[in-house]
Amino acid sequence: MARAVVAVAAAGTVGAGLAVRAGADGAFAKYAGSALYTVLLCALVAFCAPRARPLVVAATALGLSWAVEFAQLTGVPAELSAHSTAARLVLGSTFNAPDLFWYAVGAAGAWAVLRAAARARN
Repeated sequence: MARAVVAVAAAGTVGAGLAVRAGADGAFAKYAGSALYTVLLCALVAFCAPRARPLVVAATALGLSWAVEFAQLTGVPAELSAHSTAARLVLGSTFNAPDLFWYAVGAAGAWAVLRAAARARN
C-alpha cells in the first residue's frame, strides 16, 4: 500500500512539474521545477526504502539533488544533455547556485508531508 501511494505521489509530482512548465515561465517556473525535482527524488527514495524515516528520505533526496547540481560544474552533465533529452531532464546542464536553496525547500516540504503521513499511520 505504501509503495502504491508513493508511486501516485511521484506521478503527481511529475504532473505538477509539467504543469508548471506549461503554465509559467521565468524564475517561478525554474525554481518550482528545482523544488519539485527534489520532491520527486524523495518519492523515489521512499519507494525504494518504504521503511526509511522521513528525515532520512528527505536528506537522501537533498544530497542527491545537490550532488547532481555540483556535478554540473564538471561539464559532464552538459555533454550528456547535449545528446539526450533524458539526461537533460535528469542531470541538467548548467550549475545554478540558487537551485541548492530550492532543492532544500522541496526536501523540507516532502519531509513535512512524509512526517505527517507517518504520524497518521501510527
